[in-house]
Amino acid sequence: METKTLSLQEIEDIALDALVAAGTKAENARPLAIATAATEADGVASHGLAYIPIYCEHVSCGKVDGMATPKLTQPRPALICVDAATGFAHPAIEKGFNQLIPLAREQGVAALAITNSYNCGVLGYHTRQLAKAGLVGIGFTNAPASIAPSGGYKPVVGTNPFSIAAPGDDGEPAILIDQSASTIAKSEVMKRAREGKPIPVGWALDDEGNPTTDPNVGLKGSMAPSGGYKGVGVALMVEIMAAALTGSHLGIQASPFSGTIGGPPRTGQFFMAIDPKASSDGAFGTRLSALVQAISSQDGSHLPGDGRRNMRKKSHINGVAVNTATLEKIKGVLRKTD
Repeated sequence: METKTLSLQEIEDIALDALVAAGTKAENARPLAIATAATEADGVASHGLAYIPIYCEHVSCGKVDGMATPKLTQPRPALICVDAATGFAHPAIEKGFNQLIPLAREQGVAALAITNSYNCGVLGYHTRQLAKAGLVGIGFTNAPASIAPSGGYKPVVGTNPFSIAAPGDDGEPAILIDQSASTIAKSEVMKRAREGKPIPVGWALDDEGNPTTDPNVGLKGSMAPSGGYKGVGVALMVEIMAAALTGSHLGIQASPFSGTIGGPPRTGQFFMAIDPKASSDGAFGTRLSALVQAISSQDGSHLPGDGRRNMRKKSHINGVAVNTATLEKIKGVLRKTD
């Protein structure tokens, strides 16, 4: 695979330019472009620039309204709601967080429900923002159905990730858990399909529920749940939190996050922000440090989020190697508007 090294600023700039060229207003494109660069920095290429051509295609075909204006309401003292208005999730989340963070500090705990939304990218990127603000951040986001129920073969829930980020002393999360209900994120299977590479057994199933190493067969079948029935349970939990609680489309109602079939997916996100100072009597930092030390003191062990944190440090110094084929697709979007 041929690559080209770009700085994080260059990644952000090209993502912003492409999104605007496709018909997204700058104030909506910027939060997504910033998140794209951060995702590349963390080494999660499947959710980075590779998604920009898809985002642009979805703006062009009407799956996403690039000109949408998120609408914020506060129906209860500790609950904020944002209607993304079928626009990108990132500006809706940013608008919600601007109110959620000070509200959580005031109330001790606060929640944010987002509806009529879209793919929010890497969920841990968002909970990390809450942890950087000194809060424990918990997030849920549902996705189009791709996981079958235990004993079944027809998808009913999405890969539905959840994330929790706990603040550390250095302004970064001490622990950041970000995991989907499937063995692997669907975007990783899509990436293998684009590259013409097989997938390991255990990533996906065919349309009869049998294991497959063909990513295209897996994409037509279902994603394998992580831990069997336990993964299905996680997906159902997220579906309750991100779809039912927010009034968003269930996975069985949402259009795919890839391709042009269907209208806006209208999926949802739900976040909780907790001020540890309000409940732990000042012991949160001590307890968390003891937990982190118990893990990090063991040879060969690592904490959730360590890999991304280490990659982030290197990326800020060395830049990121980006697939040149992806860059050509993005340049193709820009050429259409020249």
